[in-house]
Amino acid sequence: MNLRSVDMNLLVLLDVLLEEHHVGRAAERVGLSQPAMSAALQRCRHLFRDQLLERSRGTMRPTPKADSLRQPLKELLAAATTIIAPPVVPIDELKATLRLTMADLSALLVLEPLLADLALSAPGIDIVLQPWTGAAHARRALKDGSTDIAVSVFETGDDDLFCAPVTEEAYVVAMRDDHPAAHGFTLEKWMSFPHIVVSGRGDARTSLDSELAARGLRRRIGVVVPTFGMVIPLLRCTPMIAMAPEKLVSRTPGLSVFRPPVAVPNISLSLAWLRRRESDPALRHVADRLAAHLH
Repeated sequence: MNLRSVDMNLLVLLDVLLEEHHVGRAAERVGLSQPAMSAALQRCRHLFRDQLLERSRGTMRPTPKADSLRQPLKELLAAATTIIAPPVVPIDELKATLRLTMADLSALLVLEPLLADLALSAPGIDIVLQPWTGAAHARRALKDGSTDIAVSVFETGDDDLFCAPVTEEAYVVAMRDDHPAAHGFTLEKWMSFPHIVVSGRGDARTSLDSELAARGLRRRIGVVVPTFGMVIPLLRCTPMIAMAPEKLVSRTPGLSVFRPPVAVPNISLSLAWLRRRESDPALRHVADRLAAHLH
């Protein structure tokens, strides 16, 4: 049997015929003429090599073959309908698990309000926060399907990904309020104390060090930590200074915050997912809420 030769519309008409056991009523139900429905019945008989409906005492009676077709036919048509026009499930009834990839800074800022939001708007959506191993890995994870949504610095021009800028991160210099450098903060005072550097790869030098070197300056790196979540506790208990995102430290009591004495560019973060998944309602809802909380 070559399925390409099977007209699905014919199966729809057969389903109605097997329910009505009457050509005229079946024709009226689907808006066809009686001759057209009779012709459809003949085509079904040819397809299944069976009479399907037989005349008996002024009515039509299904054959054993027709009776055996009724349930499988309904299941087939229901499956086809689900594929072509899936039912719209309200957001608050969705059941799904979404995997998110983002640096710890974004997670620190957004995870708590995001989960509180989803608890009210979409309680059936669960979140898996995956380890951050860099923007390149996040891009690969989106493409190979091992993550669903990523927040990172993404370059444009990738046709497979939908990327939407959601926020800019401005960096500031942070230290505890009673820090000696907090009174009359200057470039010289900034250079006089060890710095905290955040690097998931353990890099002790960053683009800031290149900028300082161009000015003939070199800072002392007191500690390199893998996440921004470790910065604030270290600022509170040591004389170290950190370059940290303003959104993270500005909401933390007990810290003094200053603009960097040298030019430090902002970082633009984007939200990304595979274009072919743009119609996924759970993904789009989580992405929309993420964007709202990241702004």
